[in-house]
Amino acid sequence: MLEVSEIFCSLQGESTFAGLPCVFVRLAGCNLECSYCDTGYARRAGSGRPQALDEILTAVAGFGCDLVEVTGGEPLLQSETPKLLDALLDCGYTVLVETNGSRPLAGLDARLHLIVDIKTPGSGMQESFAAANLAALLPHHQVKFVLVDEADFHWCRAFIQKHLADHPEIILSPVSASLPPARLAGLILENRLKVRLQLQLHKLIWPADERGR
Repeated sequence: MLEVSEIFCSLQGESTFAGLPCVFVRLAGCNLECSYCDTGYARRAGSGRPQALDEILTAVAGFGCDLVEVTGGEPLLQSETPKLLDALLDCGYTVLVETNGSRPLAGLDARLHLIVDIKTPGSGMQESFAAANLAALLPHHQVKFVLVDEADFHWCRAFIQKHLADHPEIILSPVSASLPPARLAGLILENRLKVRLQLQLHKLIWPADERGR
């Protein structure tokens, strides 16, 4: 059984898959308390409802979409999550996993498209990243930094230069209320970083922060 907060179909709002229809399986429970968290309703363990693997697969199939993201909360906290991921892959879905970077990635199926957050000082959770995960990154895995301010950008730049200089897919996403996207764009260009600027597409389309979007 897995504790599920919600299952819905929307447009993928982040990552290199942004703009594509996607089924989201949001699992309940998170081990972090980021300053900018926008899914607080899924953070507490017990905030979802228990669902069997077959029940989840049936719900996903009902949307008729071949792109699925398993997210949270923190999806890798639940011991049954790898079984869900393997089952989705075996059904032929393209499977994304959004993870906060604090849980081990080694041993997960190489077919998965991992979107791995590295928390910055502005998140309040900068010590949470499991350093061993750097060795588990594959070229098609995406590394994401959510930046609260310019100090976060400079911290992020140093981290990239030290640990991720050769990684092909790095995403920088601003907390727009405190770091205007235009300013982040300027910093990326000034520093000649080979990264992707990412805005949260779903929040541009549905700014009211509706659940299920």
